[in-house]
Amino acid sequence: MRLIKSFGFAFNGIKLCLKEPNFKIHLLFALLATMFGFLLHISNMEWLVVLICITLVLAFEMLNTAIEQLCNLISPAFNPVIKIIKDVSAAAVLVVALMAAVCGAVIFLPKFLF
Repeated sequence: MRLIKSFGFAFNGIKLCLKEPNFKIHLLFALLATMFGFLLHISNMEWLVVLICITLVLAFEMLNTAIEQLCNLISPAFNPVIKIIKDVSAAAVLVVALMAAVCGAVIFLPKFLF
């Protein structure tokens, strides 16, 4: 019963993230990558890279959302330390998203160019 409740909490977290604009943007790119993967018949290894990238970007965006919410709770007013925390958290998402974009370019661009 406890395990079922924990899954419920996790699904509720996903539902909350689906309300976040940045999460929706990442989901759109995930769907596009998946669609191109099927259309271009990428290899199993390429699928692994695409799926790992999708998972990392979405998970980092979820963690960023959680950190932002916690920071807003701790300090609703402007706080320079909270700003640093939020900026670094957002930067972590950016780093992972850029890595995913590079991986996507390595996998998909040659299939479009050749």
